[in-house]
Amino acid sequence: MTMSSIGSLVAFISVLILTSTAFAQDNSAPLTPREQQLVDRIQKLEERIAALEARLPPAPAGTPTTPAPQPTEAALPASEQVAPATPSQQPVSNFMRGTSVNVLVDTYYDYNFNDPIGRVNRLRSYDVLSNAFSLNQADAVFANDPDLDNGKRWGLRLDLQFGQATESLQGNAANELRPEVYRNIFQAYGTYIVPIGSGLTIDFGKWASSLGIEGNYTQDQMNYSRSLWFDFLPFYHMGARMTYQVNKALALHYWVTNGTQQTEPFNNFKDQFAGFTVTPNDKFSWNVNYYLGQEHPDVEFLPNSTDPNLPTEQGEPFLPIAYAPKGKLDIFDNYGTWNATAKLTFALEGDYVIERLYTNSAPQETWGGAGYARYQLSPRVAIATRVEYLEDRGGLFSGTSQAVKETTVTLEQRLLDGFLLREEWRRDFSNQPYFYTSVLDVLKRQQNTATLGMIWWFGPKKSPW
Repeated sequence: MTMSSIGSLVAFISVLILTSTAFAQDNSAPLTPREQQLVDRIQKLEERIAALEARLPPAPAGTPTTPAPQPTEAALPASEQVAPATPSQQPVSNFMRGTSVNVLVDTYYDYNFNDPIGRVNRLRSYDVLSNAFSLNQADAVFANDPDLDNGKRWGLRLDLQFGQATESLQGNAANELRPEVYRNIFQAYGTYIVPIGSGLTIDFGKWASSLGIEGNYTQDQMNYSRSLWFDFLPFYHMGARMTYQVNKALALHYWVTNGTQQTEPFNNFKDQFAGFTVTPNDKFSWNVNYYLGQEHPDVEFLPNSTDPNLPTEQGEPFLPIAYAPKGKLDIFDNYGTWNATAKLTFALEGDYVIERLYTNSAPQETWGGAGYARYQLSPRVAIATRVEYLEDRGGLFSGTSQAVKETTVTLEQRLLDGFLLREEWRRDFSNQPYFYTSVLDVLKRQQNTATLGMIWWFGPKKSPW
């Protein structure tokens, strides 16, 4: 018999002793036969315990005494039992566990020295207005990432966007059949990691394009304004994408999408993307990408039509285009980043884009690239430069056959964590008169702008967003 068994036996005997004592105190009359039996039984049990304890070795010094067992909830009367919590009563923190909520406000003031009509900066994707206090974008980013270490293979991402950048991305019917339906949803996709090899990551939904080195969120970029190539290459896609990490140095990528900047497709063709990322060490990375698309619509919207025979399920009357063009779009894109030192970073991008209206049409070609350098002057101050060249043969990008160049210098002051200023000087110039002036139909070959950008953000998500 173990010490715990003896302890249980002692507890039982103690109950019997207390019971018999209570009888003796409450009644001075001679013991009944039943009471006498209890007293005799107690005496025999005490003798048995003394004999058992004599056989056991003494307990080591400092050994804790085994507590008497407590009754389980099932042993309690029904009136004292507590009902278990239902799922709806679980703390809200369990539902939100692993979810980050992040907010960004991006504002700027820009001055164009051409004093352009309508205060319009040409060839800009985001900082589109001159001589105006402007809200570039306001964003809310909700992210719940997969966590394989804890057995969680799924995740999701939702980015809501408002402001001028939203109009640049989705406000144009040239790239969205119904832009108002999706205008404020910049990204919305779910993720699942298939247990194949090191894990095959699959995203389904709408996501920001990774063609080109620059991205949407300003605090993650080297400069305040975006490059010509960011303005030209796709902003986002809707479809499915897959990434497989072959090893630490190589990742493979494949997409199937509705099109370039098309949440809803223009036609029945599904665009495809293939690429890879090479990261031999923590100082250098290189991306090589190829995109094949067919971006010509096969329907035409007729908002003023009164023809009752036209379908209207997409919100407006539309009509199929007879012999719709089916020329292809090819994008060859590659870019790399080199962290030369802890303070100095270089980046380089090269692109070639070719598109045909019909399969036998003469091609429109756009090619060129951009170079970047950034130096961290102090923990909170940095300076960055960008130079780029874009040969726009046939006007595929700008609508005018021209060669466009730009140079940018940006001074960054990160005053607080989550708040930074960027002062920027930029010069765009072309071999053709293209940029607006204060007089209608009088164009210049260049435009110079000075910009002050102010960005506020908070949230636990680490850069890049």
